[in-house]
Amino acid sequence: MAEEITQDDKLWALLSWLLWPVAIVALLLEDKRQRPFIKYNAVQALAVGVIGYLIASILSAVVVGCFIALAVLGYTIYLGIQSYQGQWVVVPFITDFCKKQGWI
Repeated sequence: MAEEITQDDKLWALLSWLLWPVAIVALLLEDKRQRPFIKYNAVQALAVGVIGYLIASILSAVVVGCFIALAVLGYTIYLGIQSYQGQWVVVPFITDFCKKQGWI
């Protein structure tokens, strides 16, 4: 994590949080995947998106899922802004899980 974070890194991190297909593209492109900041944010953005919307879709029959989906959307926007400012965001449980799996 000692490598300098460029404006390009920040932009790709922000877009990974806001648009999950961009996170997938970032992980497929060799030059982007080699950048630690981009990979760190893209992997977490995908994990948060999959887990958040999976829970929201399961609970959507109880109407609570709609509020959870909005909360996940708001949280991802917040994390995207934080990453655009060059911060290494830490998502409770998910960051540790991704590190233990060796994804980041």
